[in-house]
Amino acid sequence: MRSTISSPASASSTASHEFITVRGAQENNLRGIDVDIPKRKLTVFTGVSGSGKSSLVFGTVAAESRRLIDETYDAFIQGFMPAMARPAVEVLDGLTAAIIIDQERMTPNPRSTVGTVTDVNAMLRILFSRFAQPQIGSPQAYSFNVASASGSGTMTKADGTEETAGFSVTGGMCIRCEGRGQVNSIDLGQLVDESKSLNEGAITVPGFKVGGWSVRFYSESGFFDPDKPVKDYTEQERQDLFHREPGKVKIGGVNMTFQGLVPSVQKSFLAKDRDAMQPHIRAFVDRAVTFTSCPDCAGTRLSQLTLSSKIADKNIAELCAMQISDLLEWIGQLDTSTEKLRGSAPLLSAVAETLQNFVHIGLGYLSLERSSGTLSGGEAQRVKMIRHLGSSLTDVTYVFDEPTVGLHPHDVDRMNELLIKLRDKGNTVLVVEHNPEVMAVADHIVDMGPGAGSHGGQVVYTGDFAGLRTSGTLTGEHLDSRQPLKQQPRTAAGSLEIRGAATHNLRNIDVDVPTGVLVAVTGVAGSGKSSLIHGSLGGREGLVAVDQAPIRGSRRSNPATYTGLLEPIRKAFAKANGVKPALFSANSEGACPTCSGAGVIYQDLGIIAGISTVCEECQGRRFQASVLEYTLGGKNIAEVLAMPAEEALDFFSGNSHAGAAKLPAAQKILTRLCDVGLGYLTLGQPLSTLSGGERQRVKLAIEIGAAAEVIVLDEPSAGLHMADTDRLIGMLEKIVDSGRTVIVIEHNLEVISRADWIIDIGPGAGHDGGEVIFSGAPGDLMSVPRSLTGLHLSRRHSHPAAAAE
Repeated sequence: MRSTISSPASASSTASHEFITVRGAQENNLRGIDVDIPKRKLTVFTGVSGSGKSSLVFGTVAAESRRLIDETYDAFIQGFMPAMARPAVEVLDGLTAAIIIDQERMTPNPRSTVGTVTDVNAMLRILFSRFAQPQIGSPQAYSFNVASASGSGTMTKADGTEETAGFSVTGGMCIRCEGRGQVNSIDLGQLVDESKSLNEGAITVPGFKVGGWSVRFYSESGFFDPDKPVKDYTEQERQDLFHREPGKVKIGGVNMTFQGLVPSVQKSFLAKDRDAMQPHIRAFVDRAVTFTSCPDCAGTRLSQLTLSSKIADKNIAELCAMQISDLLEWIGQLDTSTEKLRGSAPLLSAVAETLQNFVHIGLGYLSLERSSGTLSGGEAQRVKMIRHLGSSLTDVTYVFDEPTVGLHPHDVDRMNELLIKLRDKGNTVLVVEHNPEVMAVADHIVDMGPGAGSHGGQVVYTGDFAGLRTSGTLTGEHLDSRQPLKQQPRTAAGSLEIRGAATHNLRNIDVDVPTGVLVAVTGVAGSGKSSLIHGSLGGREGLVAVDQAPIRGSRRSNPATYTGLLEPIRKAFAKANGVKPALFSANSEGACPTCSGAGVIYQDLGIIAGISTVCEECQGRRFQASVLEYTLGGKNIAEVLAMPAEEALDFFSGNSHAGAAKLPAAQKILTRLCDVGLGYLTLGQPLSTLSGGERQRVKLAIEIGAAAEVIVLDEPSAGLHMADTDRLIGMLEKIVDSGRTVIVIEHNLEVISRADWIIDIGPGAGHDGGEVIFSGAPGDLMSVPRSLTGLHLSRRHSHPAAAAE
């Protein structure tokens, strides 16, 4: 079936340079759709979760743009790059270079900060190299990634004459901590079990197994008796085991590099940011390594020479530690007419413009020294956006994935202004979004649907916002709908006490969180909501926190493996066919040997994003051909994993026409997935491809069946269509009605309206927040003058469409 809806302009008058022309798009669940996307305009793509928005925008338009750009490289370069498959589309014309600004968290590199990824640090280094006193060198003298070095020697020329030469580099790196701001001490008792010998498994570091190369490095190095307990080692043997510097030794007849356990652990484990580690590695590091602020640089990462160079009595580390809104104010107070700062105005103006973008986009509470790996998905996306706002590029296509995620209603207008600013520079701006306020400023809207998964994949409306309101689509119908303000809140059964909360920007807060009700914790981004709840309630007995953090695991993980759904399915397949369950695991005996059960061949391209291509052997099915001959209810294991959750629920309920496959254990898990609004999600979809909101709902599907009395949710409405938000609210109400407590950290006014109790943090962000400015029933919040949440809640419920219960 093909869904065809053209732009109002006739095809004969729409030259390819005025529109991105899509014909016959069939990527994922798209049903051969045709659509014309106007260029140099702001176009919003909306529709329920799983309707095909991302498949059209990211999987088709952006993917083909990237593929075509890759083909511009010469044959030699392309030989090192994996071939990207062309999206499933018949015609795709009028493309420009696409820049994708998504919600993927930034790589947790310990050297990467908000300042380095937005180039503000680079501009500050130039500023200090020219105008700071005393003058110490070039911009790299202010970089914590460059170490000072010098050397000299004698060169012999071809004519036999000798010449003395040398070099000197002045860098800003603190030598003791190597520019990390922290030093570590390793507990040697956590590296080895001294009662055992090497051959008995004395080394307890993850990955060191007896018989493996990691242990053979030590047992066959010649420095130790491999059968001698470590406790009996001489002083020299202990020095070699723990601290020996890298050097060549012959192991198994091969020259290998040997080093002690301490430098090995530092190189293998401590080079990564803690948040990037796998759970078992992180647990080992937490157990074995103690991190403290570097005593030489006091955590600034910079050398004493660099810290001595200042502008207006501030060194570069002090500026990076400031809240960005304060740094902007400090720069505005500098007098560029003085002798010391003469000529600095253009550079200061460029820095101020970038900092102003931070404030304008609702990130003024950050500091430039903040590690980029600690940013949420929404914060990371907005930081990436800032990098492009000052770009000189024009006539490119910017692709955004729900840019208002994590934004308070107060900040949405600012985000709209920035999207319009990008458009007005002559760019095409494509936005996947559910927020009606963003739709209202769009030049063009493409509504996908009518449902999710196999029920979607069609263009149900294209046109302007006014037309969407009367289109009769699910999105159009919800534009004027409002969740009524709860007039009769539940009565609390008790309370969770928080006393003296001072995490991050919190100002010694005392507050009681009621139990047995639905509690909404509100406030602008950076006000201290997460610090209050996660910092004060996290870890308490009977409480489980469900956030949007990436789910730890490999690219092989999917909803079936993560929720435990695959286990009963594997056993059912094994029983029906009289074979081992291991055959039906893509991580075990049944895996395709070419891709090792991943379904794709992944190529890491180092400093740029890696690329995955579908395995030619199994065609992405992940299993050996022989395994796919076994069936259950007429379906093989790959076909089952390709089912959406709602279809699988029908299948394992024994209702499928294909045959009886009743499996109560699977049915129970699938019911929960559908209850949290993930009925469209296929069972085998890699978890790495899920949005933050989808990840959270997968976790929630697990926790619903757990025994926790208190569930904390971090922005559960993120990534949800208005219709899905209504469903979420119903599910939260159902959980509370069962006698449990639900605490939501939320910006969505629909969810906030249905809360029994609201705790509003503010009034602003960073050091302008950190106070409880309201704690009570939703109706009373609207009369609190200091509350931005109350202001927007009041505006929403003054709308004629708002009705009381």
